[in-house]
Amino acid sequence: MDPTVRSARDLAGQLLDPDFVEVGASGRRWSYEEMLAALPDMDGAAEHGPRYEFSDLRGAVPAPGVVHLTYETTMRGERARRSSLWRTGHDGTWRMYYHQATVVPALGRRGANERST
Repeated sequence: MDPTVRSARDLAGQLLDPDFVEVGASGRRWSYEEMLAALPDMDGAAEHGPRYEFSDLRGAVPAPGVVHLTYETTMRGERARRSSLWRTGHDGTWRMYYHQATVVPALGRRGANERST
C-alpha cells in the first residue's frame, strides 16, 4: 500500500512471490511480471496522489508457512474487499503468493446474489 513500494519495481518484487497471481477487482488476471510492470502507473503509486485506506484487517494461518489476510480498501469513495495468501520461502522471507479483490457495490446498488442480513 506504500507509494514508495508500489512505484519501485525492486521493492515490490521483494514482496511478491515469483509465482504470484492476482485476480483484480476488474476481473483481470495478473502475473508476477505483469504486476511489477504495471504497479508504478496504478492508483496509489504516486507519493502525492490518492492513497488506499485499509480497514478490517484479519489474518489466519491455514497451514504452516502460509497466512491468509483479508481486509477492505477505500480509495476515492470506492470500496473493495481483498484477500491475499502469503507464504514463506526457503530463506524465511514472507511474500504474497495470491491476491484477489472484489468491488463492493455502492449503497443502494446490491448485486443479484447479495442479500441484506
